[in-house]
Formats: sequence, structure tokens, C-alpha cells
Amino acid sequence: MTTDRIFVGGGGPDYGDPQYLLMKYANRHGMIAGATGTGKTVTLQILAESFSNAGVPVFLADVKGDLSGLAVPGSTTHKLHEKLIARASTIGFDDYAYQAFPVVFWDLFGAQGHPIRTTISEMGPLLLSRLLELTEPQEGILNIAFRMADEQGMLLLDLKDLQALLVWLGENASEIGLRYGNISKASIGAIQRRLLVLENQGAEKFFGEPALALDDLMQVDADGRGRVNILAADKLMGSPRLYATFLLWLLSELFENLPEVGDPDKPKLVFFFDEAHLLFDDAPKALVDKVEQVARLIRSKGVGVFFISQNPDDVPSDILGQLGNRVQHALRAYTPRDQKALRGAAETFRPNPAFDTETAIREVGVGEAVVSCLVKKGVPSVVQRTLIRPPSSRLGPINKTERAAVLRDSPMGGVYDKPVDRRSAFEVLSARAKQAAEPEAAPEAEREFSSARRYGSGYTRKEPEKKKPSRRSDSAGEAFVKSFSRSFGTQIGGKLARGILGGFFKGL
Repeated sequence: MTTDRIFVGGGGPDYGDPQYLLMKYANRHGMIAGATGTGKTVTLQILAESFSNAGVPVFLADVKGDLSGLAVPGSTTHKLHEKLIARASTIGFDDYAYQAFPVVFWDLFGAQGHPIRTTISEMGPLLLSRLLELTEPQEGILNIAFRMADEQGMLLLDLKDLQALLVWLGENASEIGLRYGNISKASIGAIQRRLLVLENQGAEKFFGEPALALDDLMQVDADGRGRVNILAADKLMGSPRLYATFLLWLLSELFENLPEVGDPDKPKLVFFFDEAHLLFDDAPKALVDKVEQVARLIRSKGVGVFFISQNPDDVPSDILGQLGNRVQHALRAYTPRDQKALRGAAETFRPNPAFDTETAIREVGVGEAVVSCLVKKGVPSVVQRTLIRPPSSRLGPINKTERAAVLRDSPMGGVYDKPVDRRSAFEVLSARAKQAAEPEAAPEAEREFSSARRYGSGYTRKEPEKKKPSRRSDSAGEAFVKSFSRSFGTQIGGKLARGILGGFFKGL
């Protein structure tokens, strides 16, 4: 089995030459498009299989649950077994055999896979501001919050840390504003409301520790096959803001942390974004800009990105222009918009004098496509009608028992499954409030803390014991207790934020 190219499909009597996706051009990105039920998901599946066999890790979002079948081999008892064997014979796929692939399941909600988390500090004020679509004054306040957390030695790990710190900023606005500029309580309230939207969509599960290490998405198994990381996205798609938050963070981390490698013989990692129209519909401009930036620049870091959607025009034109490898399944032109999309899709291919591309896109059947991949010197090949090769793993989803078995044997088992709630801004502010309310209490024992990784020195030191707070500090602490401890004193999580916004920001 060759590892320098992926066999996409071949031809029968009425089809063209076999089509291959060259590994050296896989980081030039790609597009899989076609109407519902034409075979897009199977094409994604066979590409993921081939990348894995070539030692390339894969990350994909499983919107419908169908791609979980990559974890188990195909079966001779499957209703399509005979058709799959026949297809392999027709296109000359002599190496065809059933096999399972090294799958790792992930889930932001932790229900169908290992949880994925990052910290507020890792996200940073700039990305958060873009994601929340804050105004310039609101973005300034968020930057002040991160600066104060660093100066005060408070970690920002989860949502309640940031929410608590914003409350503290509001109560001490006049004192802090003398140094950093005006801090409007109305602006703080607006930020809190945006954070509440994230929290209601499940962000309290995404922000926290242990945070995901990018290296864990770029592993190979003992046989040298790239691991296939599958993100359960069926529920996640119902929380578009949270999905955008995750993708914005992940793309930014990859872009900022991976070294430049030029044009490698094969990618270091390949991303598949299924149902891309759901990604771009009403997406924050920050996400669209980041995806465009990634499409333009991340190829030099050895990362390939493939979009899967119904129409090519579901993807913004600036991004579409970066996608060199194309697999176009059938499009149905029932409306004027569909007809325009069909013509546009046909025009993006290098013409083949043997047939009309627009007609071919309209007529290809299920499991067939018109294909053009980058060849020598990165030039698109002449478009060919192609019978897509059959998958080696199962067609369709696995059951709960099979998923549980995969999770039990996962190399990530026990690494991310149990959340860790370290001492951070929420706990520090709670302790200060309690100390301010009980001035006779013994001073808090010295504690160890680290500055936020991105926004401070990153060193670790001991904070010395503090003297009894001055009257000025006591006054701020008493005010803080009245507004903060009522909301955060008894519970942690989503309900607490509702309490803050109901009490602290009432009337804004």
C-alpha cells in the first residue's frame, strides 16, 4: 500500500483515469460538496482512513454520528457488503479489505467522548472580545480584567473566575480606573450578559482544567497509523456560539504554536469540517476571519483543512479560493439559486474535453463524483468522473456498547475525564471577601500561584503574608461581599451567573 498518495476512486467503462490525492499537496486543503444523500460522508470517511494509514493524524467533527463507524471494521454481514466488493473490483481496488482505525472520541459535553477543555487565560482577552463581539470600551475592560488577574496573582481558569473578577472590577471601579481608565458598570454588565449566553450553551464545561494539550490530537498508534480524533458534534451544533468558541480557540492554538515546516511530504494533521454551512451561517466575523487566515497560512505549518458542505458557495469565497483538492458529488438544480450554484461549481474545475462538467455534476449517482486534485507543481488536474472507492470501516454509526469499549481502551482514558478545580480567581476573591468580613480572623497562609501564561511573566513565586487590610481595603471588601458573596457563596456553575446578573446588574 503506497503512502505518498490517497486512492480516491477509479473508473469503469464510462469513467476516466483513477484519481489520487497526493500527500505532498494535501496541506493545500480541499472541498467535498454535494446534495444530501449523494455520498459526501463516505468520501470524508475514506479520506480519513487513508490519512490514518499513511501515519497522518486526523481531526473531524461528526455532526450526524455516522463517522463513529471508523472505530470498527466493515462486516461481511452488512447489507451493502456485496455492493462494496463489486465497487472495489470495478475500480481495480485490489488492496480492499475491512479494518478498524485508531479512533479517539471527544465531546465538549463529556457524554460521548473525552471532554475537551481550555482555560480562560488560554483563550485570552483578544479572542474572547472578538468572539463576544465586544465594543472597544468593553474590550478595554476585559483587558483590564486580565491585567488585574495577573498583577494580583489570580488564575483565570473557568467562567466563574472571569465573572467574579468582573464583579470585583465593578465594585472597585473608581480606584482601579485612576490607573487604567474609566470602568463603566454598564459595560461590565454587557460583558456579563454575553458570557451568560456562552454559559447557557454549555461553556462552563469547555472552560476549565485539565486543558487539552494539542500534542494529544497529533498522535500515532503503535503501528504508525495516525489517530482519528472524532468530535461528537450532534448536540454541539445546537450551541453555535460554543462551537464557534471551540473552533476559534483550536485554530488559533494551532496557528500560534505549530512551527513552520514549509511543504512536507505529508501533513502533520488534517482537519475535516463537516456540514460547513452550519459553521459559517451567522458565524461571528472573528471566526470567519480566523478560518480564512488559517486557510491562507497554516499550510506552511503542515496542516490540511477540508470542508464538507452541500454547495461550494456555502463557504466564503476568500476561503473557497484556497481549496485546491475538489470532490464534487451531485447537485440538484431545482431553484434559480441551485442552478447558479451548479454553474459556479462547474466553473471552478479545469475542463475536460470529454464531457460537460455542469452536466456531469447534475447526473452523477450516489457514490460517484467529479474529481480534481492537485498534481505536479500544484496544478489542478483535468476534472474526471469517478467512482469513489468503498470504505474499509463500517458504514454508519456504532452502538453505545461499542463506543464504551473504544473509550475504555482509549490512550486518553483518565487524562481528561475528571475535571480539576484549582484555586483560582473565584476562590481568591471569595477568601478575600470572607477575610474582609471577619477582620479578626487569622491572615491567610501563604499560597503558591502562577501568573497567567500569556499575560504575565509565567513564573511561580510565594506570596508573603499580608498585613491586616487598611480601612480603605476593608471598605472595598465589604462592598464586594454584599454584591458577590450572595451570588457565589453557596453554589458553583451556571446558576451562579444567573444570580449575579439578576442582582448586580438589575436595572442596567
